[in-house]
Amino acid sequence: MLGTLVNTVAVVVGAAVGLAVGPRLPERIKAILMQALGLAVVAIGLRMALKADHTLLAIACLLLGGVTGELLRIEQRLEGLAETLRRKLRSDSSRFVEGFVTATLLYLTGAMTIVGSIQDGTLGDPSVLLIKSLLDGVASVALASSLGIGVMFSAVPVLVVQGGITLLAAQLAFLSQPAVLDAVNATGGLLILGIGINLLEIGRIHVGNLLPALLYAIVGALLFP
Repeated sequence: MLGTLVNTVAVVVGAAVGLAVGPRLPERIKAILMQALGLAVVAIGLRMALKADHTLLAIACLLLGGVTGELLRIEQRLEGLAETLRRKLRSDSSRFVEGFVTATLLYLTGAMTIVGSIQDGTLGDPSVLLIKSLLDGVASVALASSLGIGVMFSAVPVLVVQGGITLLAAQLAFLSQPAVLDAVNATGGLLILGIGINLLEIGRIHVGNLLPALLYAIVGALLFP
């Protein structure tokens, strides 16, 4: 669990720094920070998607995942959870929900979450999650400076999801198969690309409703390795 705990702390600390610095930054600086982060996220997503071999599988999973997510209203449920948190905390942040949902999707979409958690749980090797912690911490500074305190509370799903995978690592070891990781990378890359597009405000992609695509990618890779 060391890697997940460090990752959780990195998100909280990064968000705290962003919240402390954010009010002192002019809006134009916040805007350029978000644009820089958006470009970086787009580049990462493209690299992941184009590097993988399961591109066609990823596209099919994205289509199936999108339909499933819309029927289940996943993003709307995430937003509802964020709104409940905002009310309980009596936060007056107008972008609490956006910050929570954006950060949660960014931190949990991708193969590093799966690989790092399984390595930490089975081998006691947190190295992948420690690298992820550094990336997430830096992203938290930029996100929180613009989107507010909701980013900090994305640490909760990070702790729950990564911690759960770590604790169940022995049973989920099949997720570390090369074919599965390749499919997750391809699909996760497309989802991360969507997050980047949202950050750049090019359009509005409901990335949360595309999350089932990752499950379809895992199943597809196991059936058609």
